[in-house]
Amino acid sequence: MDKNMARLIKAAKSVRRQFPLAYGFSAGSVGAAILTDKGNIYTGICIDLACGLGFCAEASAMSEMLKNKETHITSIVAVSKDRILPPCGRCREMMVQIDVRNFECQVIVGESHTVTLRELLPNHWLNQST
Repeated sequence: MDKNMARLIKAAKSVRRQFPLAYGFSAGSVGAAILTDKGNIYTGICIDLACGLGFCAEASAMSEMLKNKETHITSIVAVSKDRILPPCGRCREMMVQIDVRNFECQVIVGESHTVTLRELLPNHWLNQST
């Protein structure tokens, strides 16, 4: 496993701590970490709600990144209690719509396996040539 992958997985695991919210809902069952082209790591946790207003850990981490005026992701990972998770379709779209250079970001999908976001979004609607 490469050093950046290990750092990101460790950062995502460090924020993933599930805790209860009202009415049996929860937050923190998934943690995510983003490495930007400037070398910064941003983390986030998911919020699991029934009303559809919750959000993914990747979206939370992207929000932190944007708060710091960065948009270019070089690597991303999300982890649950027992495995690495690929980003959902909404998070994949969000990454591309934030910055088209993110098509080339490395998405960690296993302990020592990555794919590009482009591979997860073939024939993308925004621009076939990006």
